[in-house]
Amino acid sequence: MSSRAPRLELTTAPFVQAGLSTRRVMFEVLLAALPAAAAAVWYFGLAALLVLLAATLGATLTEWLFMTDRKGFGSLGDGSALLTGVLLALTLPPSIPLWMAFLGGAVGIALGKAIWGGLGQNLFNPALVGRAFLQAAFPTVLTTWTAPGGSFLDIQSSTIALPLAQAGADVTTAATPLGMAKFDGYFTDMLPLLSGNIGGSLGETAAWVLILAGLWMGFRRLFDWRLPVSTLLTVGAFSGIMHLIDPAAYPGPQFMLLSGGLMFGAVFMVTDPVTTPITARGAWIFGLGVGLLVVLIRLWGGLPEGVMYAILLMNSVTPLINRYTQPRRFGG
Repeated sequence: MSSRAPRLELTTAPFVQAGLSTRRVMFEVLLAALPAAAAAVWYFGLAALLVLLAATLGATLTEWLFMTDRKGFGSLGDGSALLTGVLLALTLPPSIPLWMAFLGGAVGIALGKAIWGGLGQNLFNPALVGRAFLQAAFPTVLTTWTAPGGSFLDIQSSTIALPLAQAGADVTTAATPLGMAKFDGYFTDMLPLLSGNIGGSLGETAAWVLILAGLWMGFRRLFDWRLPVSTLLTVGAFSGIMHLIDPAAYPGPQFMLLSGGLMFGAVFMVTDPVTTPITARGAWIFGLGVGLLVVLIRLWGGLPEGVMYAILLMNSVTPLINRYTQPRRFGG
């Protein structure tokens, strides 16, 4: 009668697995972003789909170029580059030339992720880095909005323009709700803001889609709920105070919450676990800072929107927030 030697397994911590991997989280967030992408295609047609493909191709191709381990899919397998491309595309105007969308995806991965050492080491949100680059390099294109509707197959000549070429002036422009509020004093009703039948970036127009996506992601515990809640509460409270002071000059909290890229930023950008604080107190501070900056830029800044700048500025102080909000060590 033979006895089998006991099996000895040597592993490193952590020993308790939560069941969520980086790859799974990335693809679940990507799944949550698909309804916003579908709404963009519904309202803006084939051009929106092409912009999504161009930005995603730029991000994934650049990720492949920077890969050090080319066995299998390498770092492409975690889905972070794919998600970066999709999120970047959803922050862009529908009529942006495809080569610019491709360039934005490439810059987002190269300058927002690769030069920092890869996933988990970047200081700034890669998708917002790509958009900030495009905003600085091509400000006119990034602030030219097209009206939703029309035929699905309609594609503006600007969309398929060659790199650095001047496209024909065939774009039907439409002011965004924030632009009309800042420069014309006109505040859009809540129903168009909720439905999405307004001008704006691809993924920011349909607020109800973003609200549902945020609730689903919160239910799945894909982010720290304190980050979006503190951001939205701060914007609502600060804008509400200003509205009470002068209702004719400052829009109410409902308009501030549902217009522009705030809802999209609160759901998909503020909740980035890499570029936001890891402590509970830090999450509240981060959201408070983003909310204050958004309202300050929207009401008194030169541009009608400020979500991108607010998040990037708070990304820059995340290490400082983490340092000063660390809980006391046990026994310390």
